[in-house]
Amino acid sequence: MNIRYRVELSDAERRELETLLSGGKHAARKLKRAQILLAADAGAGDEEIARTVSVGGSTVYRTKRRFVLGNLEAALSEEPRPGAQRKLTGKEEALLVATACTKPPAGRARWTLELLAGEMVRLTEHAELSRETVRRRLAENDLKPWRKDMWCIPEVDGTYVARLEDVLDLYAETADPKRPVVCFDESPTQLIGEARQPIPAAPGQLERYDCEYRRNGTANLFVFLDAHQPWRTVKVTDTRTARDFAQCMRDLADLHYPKADKIRVVLDNLSTHSPGALYETFPAPEAHRILRRLEFHYTPKHASWLNMVEIEIGVLQSQCLDRRIGDRKTLETEIAAWERQRNAARARIKWMFTTQRARIKLLRAYPDPKES
Repeated sequence: MNIRYRVELSDAERRELETLLSGGKHAARKLKRAQILLAADAGAGDEEIARTVSVGGSTVYRTKRRFVLGNLEAALSEEPRPGAQRKLTGKEEALLVATACTKPPAGRARWTLELLAGEMVRLTEHAELSRETVRRRLAENDLKPWRKDMWCIPEVDGTYVARLEDVLDLYAETADPKRPVVCFDESPTQLIGEARQPIPAAPGQLERYDCEYRRNGTANLFVFLDAHQPWRTVKVTDTRTARDFAQCMRDLADLHYPKADKIRVVLDNLSTHSPGALYETFPAPEAHRILRRLEFHYTPKHASWLNMVEIEIGVLQSQCLDRRIGDRKTLETEIAAWERQRNAARARIKWMFTTQRARIKLLRAYPDPKES
């Protein structure tokens, strides 16, 4: 026979529950129990509470019972649930974690759940251990030994900071047709042709294409992006040598910005990105003429993310190049169409990272003049 439990909250308990419901991140079950207790304290019946809080009648009953027989904390918290005993003890779980953090066995690139389960059987007295047990224990410790991240730590010194702030200051300037800021970079792409003609999509059927393909070589994309104007252009070449770079700089000065007094070019530290490339490609008077109209601003080493054109290259790859294109002529046609559409839409990169934000976000990385 069910016993009727009557909930009477003290002022302190009522304030605690109201505070719990007013904000903060809490489990949904805990919030529902708080609502049940407040409603019961206000005199609502069990059926009304269940309907209002969207829980079952047994949940209302158990919550009231745990409050009356225990306390507020007991009513809000989870009861121990019945179930099988954990397969691994605390020491065995620590051994599993330590094993997952070591090098895998010879001949294997990484630990797998099966390998770890077998290793635990060898190291402990368990006759067998399922991969699901291993997976759960690893998940509790936020471990995925079959995954790894590649990272690079740049040397943050005075040179790094100087180049960082130099580029950010360029982005913060207002547009000046006489002194434009142009971000420049290159990106290789493969020419992939179809081995068989794809089958177009139809109602109720996806487009289908053969898994086989033909590799027809590679091409290189030189991408120009105006940091302050909705303009970009892409030049397709076979290579990306110093001569190709020099030709791009002449195009920038003579074709794209013939009326500019000085063109500030933001680029990375690739060996071909140097004034010397122009002297190696053109006669000295011609190279000197072009360079007088250019001003190179280099991003810090291992900080190509500071080059705004990297974002534009990502847009180009996702919107235009995420498919099989088998020859250079088609590649040039498709990129030209994408370029016209994006320029006509006046699309721009909205750059939010400023010098002021860099000094706040990267404050610890800035050199300390006192230590110097």
